[in-house]
Amino acid sequence: METEVKTQKIDEKNYRPQECMAALLPVRDALEILSGRWKLPILIALSDRPKRFKEISKDINGITDKMLSKELKDLEINKLVTRTVYDTFPPTVEYSRTEHSKSLGEVIMALKDWGTLHRKEIIGK
Repeated sequence: METEVKTQKIDEKNYRPQECMAALLPVRDALEILSGRWKLPILIALSDRPKRFKEISKDINGITDKMLSKELKDLEINKLVTRTVYDTFPPTVEYSRTEHSKSLGEVIMALKDWGTLHRKEIIGK
């Protein structure tokens, strides 16, 4: 199921602060869910296939096991990652991106493009 995203322009002639703030609530929600140093790298690490915990840890330089565990739980709560436990001995656990998280692709690319422009603006690179 794809989610269609519609953009709204602020009509400066009829600007109403309460309506503007209400319109920003979804933006705040999105930033809260994706905030932090590790969530986007985790999603990117899982973009090609499901992976086990240690595989993700190796893909993301500098993340501790404790932080990876916390961030995976947060992503699971927000339905961006699924955790699958296989009935093996010892148990095998795999993490994968949900269909819902795949809708972030365009958002991530837009952030990358904006970040590139911003970098050029600030430091000229």
